[in-house]
Amino acid sequence: MKVILNKDLSTLGEEGDVKDVAKGYARNFLFPRGIALPYNDRTVKLFEGRKEEIEGRKAEKRKDAAGLKEKLENVELTITMPAGPNGRLYGAVTTQTIMDELAKQGFRVERKRIELMGSNFKSVGKYKALIKLYESAAAEIGITVAGQEIKTESAPARPRRGRREEPREETASQPAENAPPAEAQPAQVPAESTPAEEAQA
Repeated sequence: MKVILNKDLSTLGEEGDVKDVAKGYARNFLFPRGIALPYNDRTVKLFEGRKEEIEGRKAEKRKDAAGLKEKLENVELTITMPAGPNGRLYGAVTTQTIMDELAKQGFRVERKRIELMGSNFKSVGKYKALIKLYESAAAEIGITVAGQEIKTESAPARPRRGRREEPREETASQPAENAPPAEAQPAQVPAESTPAEEAQA
C-alpha cells in the first residue's frame, strides 16, 4: 500500500516521503497516529502545497547535522574495561557502550545510528566508529579501549595430605630386597642297599 509520510519516522522515512507499506501496518499504526496519509490525488496536492515548508525543515536538519559532525569528530572517547594480561576484554565494547559514553559528554545519539567495524570490540586498542547523522552526513570518532587488570588474591598453597610411607623393616621371615637368591640345595637321594644288608634286614 502506498502512503505519504506526514511526520518523520526514523524507521521509515521523513515528512513528504512516499513509501510502500503493508496494509495492516498503515491502518493499525500509521494512519491512527497521523504519521502517514493514503497516497491519492488529494494528498499529493496537499503535500505539493507544503513542499516549500518541508524543504525548509530539511535544510535546517542538514545544517544541524553539519554542526554536530564537526563537534563529534573532535571527540576522542576513552573506555576502560576489565581485561586479562593478554589485553582480551572480559566483556565487549558495543554500540550501547559508545552511546552511553557520548551521553556523558552531552551528545544524544541513537544507538542504531552508531556503526562499528564488526559487531563489537573485544580487545584493548584504538578503534573507529561511524555516527550516521542526516541523509549522507556521518561523523567518524576515535575510540581508545583501555584494559583494567583485575587483581585476585591467591590463597596460600596448602600442604598435600597423604599417607606417609614408613620405611619397611626387614625381618627374618621376609628376605631383604635386592638380596641374592639362596642357592638351591641338591635333593638327598637315599643310597641303594646292598644284597648283604637286605639279608640282615
